[in-house]
Amino acid sequence: MPLIKSISGIRGTIGGQPGETLSPLDVVKFAAAYGTWIKQNNKQNCKIVVGRDGRMSGDMVQRLVISTLNAVGLDVIDVGLSTTPTVEMAVLFESAAGGIIITASHNPKEWNALKLLNEKGEFISAEVGKKILDIAAEESFDFVAVDKLGSYAINETALAKHIDAVVKYPLVKVQAIKEKGFKIVVDAINSTGAIAVPELLKALGVEDANIIVLNKEVNGKFAHNPEPLPEHLNNLCNEVKQRKADLGIAVDPDVDRLCFVCEDGSLFGEEYTLVAVADYILQHKKGNTVSNMSSTRALRDITEKAGGIYTASAVGEVNVVDRMKEVNAVIGGEGNGGVIVPDLHYGRDALIGIALFLSLLSDKKSAHHLRSHYPNYFISKNKIELENGINISKVFEHVISKYKNNPINKEDGLKIEFDKDWVHLRTSNTEPIVRIYAESTSPTTAENIAKRIMQDIKETM
Repeated sequence: MPLIKSISGIRGTIGGQPGETLSPLDVVKFAAAYGTWIKQNNKQNCKIVVGRDGRMSGDMVQRLVISTLNAVGLDVIDVGLSTTPTVEMAVLFESAAGGIIITASHNPKEWNALKLLNEKGEFISAEVGKKILDIAAEESFDFVAVDKLGSYAINETALAKHIDAVVKYPLVKVQAIKEKGFKIVVDAINSTGAIAVPELLKALGVEDANIIVLNKEVNGKFAHNPEPLPEHLNNLCNEVKQRKADLGIAVDPDVDRLCFVCEDGSLFGEEYTLVAVADYILQHKKGNTVSNMSSTRALRDITEKAGGIYTASAVGEVNVVDRMKEVNAVIGGEGNGGVIVPDLHYGRDALIGIALFLSLLSDKKSAHHLRSHYPNYFISKNKIELENGINISKVFEHVISKYKNNPINKEDGLKIEFDKDWVHLRTSNTEPIVRIYAESTSPTTAENIAKRIMQDIKETM
């Protein structure tokens, strides 16, 4: 499996030939390139935060990263088993020059990745990413002499500080959540959500006896495909219903994506995680919203109803964040369950998403009742594997020629409008695939649009 180098980090499978996988040599090379760039641009600050999710390869990769950063002359603060948003916030708490999160997010267990952060605890830009890739390609690393090696320290308080910041966020209603007496089932997918989510729920006043954690052993042996999609959450849906719980919560391995299950075992819908949280935010703050162009129109609908302006961005957290800053958005994120609350920090964060959703739910009849109040759109989410040698530009040109009379947005792949329906096709930042998402008010129409586009793509492959 080839290495994937994108705005979502350096990602690949473990095991195999260097340059073709995320081998130890590649981990060292890209960690050294990042460290070299940090030193070139931060003469006075040599501190880097490093954390990881619960993947089987996480400890091995983390030790390589830490040693390499020390060899470049950087001081490492190790937050250990953690979450992506926790590491992002720890960069701010520590006033560090940057951070590295060792996680492949929703990818299966054989994958891992280095997610690279700047001094704001945000993902590095595409421009910076290119500079780091150039340093790696040229192997122009700057290793230091023995008396200038970086230091190593362990920080065991990062998650507690993150949770404390969430609990103290002005719109989080701790007392109301406590009084509601929620019973909640959590699918922690054998990763650090098993640590972070229960601790957050207890801090929000949910009784320990009312927190049921599925797949709670942090061993990286994911009990099911770790992407929180409907087809992977059947067990969670069943457990919520059987245990007569008020809510089910599913997170991905690094806890930046979030989706909910209603009390009757039905899915709230990962696309509607951001919609619900944005609805709550907009009830208290007038302003604008942003999501990526693969996300549901429902966010636009509720934003305009609240008097704000909705704007779409290219897919990828860094793109959403850039657009949020441009339009001064009060809430944003991605339809894959990623919630970004800018006055907490500019990063997808399942923990603040949970706290705000429970705050909203605290004065509602139920999760299912809440869901019924939002516009009903259906997204058909599909993908096609890319084989080596595929000319994706030729594929897209073929699709453009077939739909030249429709409105087409080329900012990120191709987004084609069909009256009130749309389809978005783009190469993934995290896997060697083309994603094809289609949305309509009718599930049958969404499926048919997606199938038609997939057939168009296959005609050129």
